[in-house]
Amino acid sequence: MRRTMLVWLVGLVLASSVQAHHNFLAEFDPAKPITLTGPVTKIEWTNPHIFLYLDVEDDTGKVANWAIEMGNPNSLIRLGWTRKAMQVGDVITVDGSLARDGSNLVNARTVLLAGKQMFAGSSGGKGK
Repeated sequence: MRRTMLVWLVGLVLASSVQAHHNFLAEFDPAKPITLTGPVTKIEWTNPHIFLYLDVEDDTGKVANWAIEMGNPNSLIRLGWTRKAMQVGDVITVDGSLARDGSNLVNARTVLLAGKQMFAGSSGGKGK
């Protein structure tokens, strides 16, 4: 009985952790690269991914807010990032892959910040 409960509990924990982390190819399309430039409007330095939000102006002058997914905080710290490396209002350029669902969501590979290009800890396999 105890063994059955333990197996069930381990399976539940594994299933919830797998669900919490998505597969890059399921959500993003590496065949659709994009470069966005704009001021940072929000920074969420949390697990499992850091998210940035940028206001980006298109060719017609319309501004849209884009969500930028980066790696997890530990990966980014190992790549040289700190919580204070980027502030709301900083103008940055992001290279990454578009979301498959057509939303304003990008998985970042690199971020150009104050003239310095930094890897974004992408789960897409490049820029790690």
